Amino acid sequence: MPSGGLDEVDRELVRLLAIDGRMPNNALAEATGIAPSTCLTRVRALRERGVIRGFHADVDLGALGQPLQALIAIRIGAHSRDEIDRFRAKVPGLPGVLSLFHVSGANDYLLHVAASTPDALREFVLDHLTADPAVAHAETSLIFEHVRGAEPNLTGV
Repeated sequence: MPSGGLDEVDRELVRLLAIDGRMPNNALAEATGIAPSTCLTRVRALRERGVIRGFHADVDLGALGQPLQALIAIRIGAHSRDEIDRFRAKVPGLPGVLSLFHVSGANDYLLHVAASTPDALREFVLDHLTADPAVAHAETSLIFEHVRGAEPNLTGV
């Protein structure tokens, strides 16, 4: 089996589900050339192994009243384990947070957020980031357009 323990059928199942997480089992089975019962067993095994972590809806944030998106680069001041753990545990639960990325380089985190207005975004930054004792610097970049990739690259970069 190739690296990662996935054969070609597993990789194709993952690719198809990444494109359409609601694809019915019989269509998945037909597309990969396996029996529906085998397909169901393979998808269940991929979920149990953590290869497939969940199925998500692609939501129009504007339709939910949050048309403004931003990436906020965050630099942590003191790199103590306790402060980082506290910050990391707190931030994903804040209102409007879509994703938190731990990154390398000049910044420590990138935070993807959605807000209803520029004022709401400013208030979020002031109330939840610049007021946090762990945060030494926060720099906000507005997202003008977000285009999702067509499908995952399962062969590497």
